[in-house]
Amino acid sequence: MGFDVGVLLQHKELLFHGLIISFQLTLSAIVGGMLIGTCLAMMRMSSIWIVSALAGGYVNFLRSLPLILVIFWFYVLTPKIVGHPIDAYSSVLIAFILFEAAYYCEIIRAGIASVKRGQVQAGLAMGFSYLSVMRFVILPQALRNMLPVLLTQAIIMFQDTSIVYVVGVRDFLTTADVVANSTNRPIELYTMVAITYLVICFTASQLVGRLQRRYAL
Repeated sequence: MGFDVGVLLQHKELLFHGLIISFQLTLSAIVGGMLIGTCLAMMRMSSIWIVSALAGGYVNFLRSLPLILVIFWFYVLTPKIVGHPIDAYSSVLIAFILFEAAYYCEIIRAGIASVKRGQVQAGLAMGFSYLSVMRFVILPQALRNMLPVLLTQAIIMFQDTSIVYVVGVRDFLTTADVVANSTNRPIELYTMVAITYLVICFTASQLVGRLQRRYAL
């Protein structure tokens, strides 16, 4: 029995749909995680002790848990909280966003800290509010500094999407596993999955390397 490419071509649409699900989950988690992570970073840098402590507790708690536990947690708890059944994809997406927000918080906080503090004082002296200084002065510079790290976290997140099979979400790996079991051709399917992840992650890593050299980070 040789390597049968035909089984991949026969199920290419199904496999491509699974890959799209993985990309959708990754991009949605990036956007949601960055939005919440930015708010958490601002809270952690707040001069109000209780605000900073609450954000710090959230970040430290989520970062101390394995992602698969958080996924199971939200898969079981979310329907009980909202009072009605919720599909697996939505519960996984919520888990990813809230989990990644903790990591993005620290990345964004470090990016903000990399900008000279005097610029905040200068903006305040010119009559800008603190939020305006952050939005128009600090965050644009911080984004440039933390862009390589953000992309690295996105690569890790894309790889982590493969564990959503535990709750039945039909991502790329889950779809390939279903096809492999139905066709009894696991070598072809898992080899294709490995090559796909390798190409995507290696290409993204090369981009991160170029950005790091460009910004000398």
